[in-house]
Amino acid sequence: MEYIPREQEKQIHRALERNKSVLLLGPRQTGKTTLIRRLAADLTVSLITPEIRLRYEKEPDILRKEIEVLRPKGKNRPLVVLDEVQKVPELLNVAQDLIDRLKTNFIFTGSSARKLRRGRALNLLPGRVVTLRLDPFTLSESATKDLEEKLLYGALPGIVTVESLQDRDVDLESYVTLYLEEEIRAEALVRNLASFARFIELAASESGRTSNFRKISQEISVAHTTIAAYYEILEDCMIAERVDPITKSMTRKKLTKSSKYLFFDLGVRRLAAREGTKPAREHWGHLFEQFVGLELIRAARLAAHKGRIFFWRDPDGPEVDWVIERKAEFTPIEVKWTDSPNETDVRYLKTFLAEYKNAEAGFVICRTPRKMRLTNRIYALPWQEIPALSD
Repeated sequence: MEYIPREQEKQIHRALERNKSVLLLGPRQTGKTTLIRRLAADLTVSLITPEIRLRYEKEPDILRKEIEVLRPKGKNRPLVVLDEVQKVPELLNVAQDLIDRLKTNFIFTGSSARKLRRGRALNLLPGRVVTLRLDPFTLSESATKDLEEKLLYGALPGIVTVESLQDRDVDLESYVTLYLEEEIRAEALVRNLASFARFIELAASESGRTSNFRKISQEISVAHTTIAAYYEILEDCMIAERVDPITKSMTRKKLTKSSKYLFFDLGVRRLAAREGTKPAREHWGHLFEQFVGLELIRAARLAAHKGRIFFWRDPDGPEVDWVIERKAEFTPIEVKWTDSPNETDVRYLKTFLAEYKNAEAGFVICRTPRKMRLTNRIYALPWQEIPALSD
């Protein structure tokens, strides 16, 4: 397969040119290893290999000894890659010393921020590294133009390049199983793996809906505080994206305060939820809404003027699927599984625009072939043009 350039590769080169080190985070199989192989590293240490990991666990200072014999290339410091650094977070202490002494630049990769954030040897090298996130393919990176295929099989690089859809399902099933086996059991993040496995299934089914910890806790007979901790694990391992609600309003006092959680990939979500490839007709709209949310989150991360994604919901009726906040301005977005949006599809956008004076225009993202104006301040936008909203 021909290599598909990633925007993060440009960002890494820009950071290295400024003699900054890089922390590249992302879920498993999003292409981190492929990307770093393209960089001319002087030393690469893959901590995912047990024998190599054990060597550095026993004596982290070995890394310092290996690096200090590396020679600079002209004006450039040696470049060292530590792949899956969360496996041996103590190495960050060694790295900090070498960075402070201007000895080398590092690229750290990781598929879990949990140990990096909470380990006793906590060290995220504040001010010393540029932190980047590598997600599944975005709209501009994926060659697949079939929307239904995107909703069912997701956008993991190693999945979308498989021609057979049946084989994609086999690989996605392996991903879900290996995630539970390798990331959860190996790192001993939970004691009751069976309850967590059931939680994964329910969380995947509830992906994109307002979270209800008590409902899930009743389903699997664990405390709702445990469910909250489970969701935290999904966030730390970058399997779920949390989207918070807008809770401030001049006139409304009952705005939803619970967050939504989106599985990072729709193919992984479907297999984790034990769903087939023929969803009910009404379910397509819900999948489409999640797809748009994920694309907005990824576009916001890559944009020069980074924004944040929220949603807005009044339990008494009005709600808006997604809201982009950028430079203190709101852009409300409704998602509709239609190619012919009408007046009914914009009523809550009108409500939002009237409520928030820092919102200039709203959009209905749908399957229309071309952009069109629906009202004076509301437009229909083809789903293929989602990245333009973050420009």
